[in-house]
Amino acid sequence: MAFLHIQPGPLAGIVSGLMHPVLGPDHLLFLLAIGLVAIKRPLWWVGALLASGLLGTALGLVAPGFTAIEPLVALSVALVGLVLLRRLPAGILLPAFVLHGYALSASVIGWEPTPIAFYLVGLLIGQTALLLVSLTAIRRWAQAAAPQALTLTYGLLMGIGLAFTWSAVVP
Repeated sequence: MAFLHIQPGPLAGIVSGLMHPVLGPDHLLFLLAIGLVAIKRPLWWVGALLASGLLGTALGLVAPGFTAIEPLVALSVALVGLVLLRRLPAGILLPAFVLHGYALSASVIGWEPTPIAFYLVGLLIGQTALLLVSLTAIRRWAQAAAPQALTLTYGLLMGIGLAFTWSAVVP
């Protein structure tokens, strides 16, 4: 938050939470890709994903230090492609969201409880807004897209996810 020149506190927490999902390309792509999965799912399902992400964040705050998290987060983007191609069940995305939440907790380790609470509120608002916007836009696009365009999109997600994974594993 140094670029904003604000002191640690509630404002820093909420701004960090709002901005975090859009600052990491793998996290952003994962959230946007969930919009593709959610096309054929009820809205409560997206809520369950958000809740599992918050659970992961809480887990990361209580038990930090899992070092292999970023490659797994990157790999989750490829998992979304496999879910969309119906090679994996959509339920696999619940633990993937837990991983994302765990990774998002790392940016606030060492903070005081009040900014962390505001970070979680900002994170929930930011992720919810991003998911709702992506779900609306993707539903409109998918209705007009040819089936081949959807399949190509799913394959691109897998490729990008694997590229993110490779870059997280190989320095």
